[in-house]
Amino acid sequence: MDKTLQKYLPETAVAPCWALIKQNNVHLKIVNERVTRHGDYRRMPSGAHRITVNASLNKYRFLITLVHEIAHLVAFEKFGRRIKPHGQEWKRTFQYMMLPFIRPEIFPSQLLPLLANHFRNPKASSSTDAKLSIALKAFDHGETDNTYIFEVPTGSVFRIYNGKIFKKGHRRVKRYECVEVATGRLYLFQPNAEVELIN
Repeated sequence: MDKTLQKYLPETAVAPCWALIKQNNVHLKIVNERVTRHGDYRRMPSGAHRITVNASLNKYRFLITLVHEIAHLVAFEKFGRRIKPHGQEWKRTFQYMMLPFIRPEIFPSQLLPLLANHFRNPKASSSTDAKLSIALKAFDHGETDNTYIFEVPTGSVFRIYNGKIFKKGHRRVKRYECVEVATGRLYLFQPNAEVELIN
């Protein structure tokens, strides 16, 4: 498994991640991309712990996602199953587990201040932290035709991953108001939402 991890993680993170996987008896499954999530933790009926992580993630997002999911397992084991999945117990566990990784030997220097800021109060997904998400995106494999919604001019029409078409409206504090063309319903989009501009 540690040989497999070398394909997906920064080199200096492989050994400590492998130690976390063994120590917590994790069955790690690397899966094809799911658009709606980077990873997932499940306790199986047998009592085994299964974690899935998308194979398409760049190595830095893969590392954050893997530790995020192992933090769910550790928090549930330590504090019980009744805690909120992304509540204070999980946040403290995730912070504690990520701390040894937030180092220049593992992450590029431009990501370190963004990671330090993010882990003051980690969110349910690193994708909801727009600055960190955009910085991580720079390390993705390959090119896409997608762009971020904050880059799209007001009034532009765009498509999202599920095929729905929207028209971009004005910014409301942090998010953008967008109207679904087919229904006229108003939705709020994070500035780092990836969209495909329709000419």
